[in-house]
Amino acid sequence: MNHSYDRAVRSECYLAGVSGTLILEGGAPFVGNDDLDRVALAGRSGYVAILPTADAFEGPDKLVQAAEIWAQRMGVSVRSVPVFTRADALEAHHAAVLREAMAVYVVGDSPIHLRSAIMETPVLEALRAQADHGVLVAVAGSAAALCDPMVDPRGGAYALGLGLVRGLALITESDTWPKDRLQRSLDLANTPVVEVPTGAALTLANGAWTTHGDVVVHGELPSNTGN
Repeated sequence: MNHSYDRAVRSECYLAGVSGTLILEGGAPFVGNDDLDRVALAGRSGYVAILPTADAFEGPDKLVQAAEIWAQRMGVSVRSVPVFTRADALEAHHAAVLREAMAVYVVGDSPIHLRSAIMETPVLEALRAQADHGVLVAVAGSAAALCDPMVDPRGGAYALGLGLVRGLALITESDTWPKDRLQRSLDLANTPVVEVPTGAALTLANGAWTTHGDVVVHGELPSNTGN
């Protein structure tokens, strides 16, 4: 059963221990979601940490530069966290920067690389901690990787994800997917699937799911903790 809507969906706390805010954006980091970003950061102090791991081989400097321009618009400071390999993700000082930030933005387009780099590392635990008490934002392929199952953008099949959100799969930048690949991914699904196009977002805060923009939800958004 398919649903497209733009409203809050009440749920129990699906992300373990969440008392912060999780925002899963469809695409265009630091460009297409300024209004949502302002709301998420309102009333908070400190720096925003940028984690560009998923673009390790695709020019992460471009993302960092975009983040610095975005930070000027937002009136915040940013710190880039140079985690590009699994060895980087095992470094405690990188995890500390993520934990101590007022918000973390996980950006980049390769969910496969993000998963392989940070699975079962202090960096992943720092992201969990940030979701527990702060603001965790993930964009495009990075947002897909935080879920389990994870959509593999190379063919639309499903793979093991990082599991911050379980029992839910994201098709990010769905507006760019060929119709046949999108349909294949939907046909293969055995969990709810959410299409999140560029400029749209799915948010979990205070136990409520909220969609922003042209999000399409296939199935029912999960309501259990999924640990």
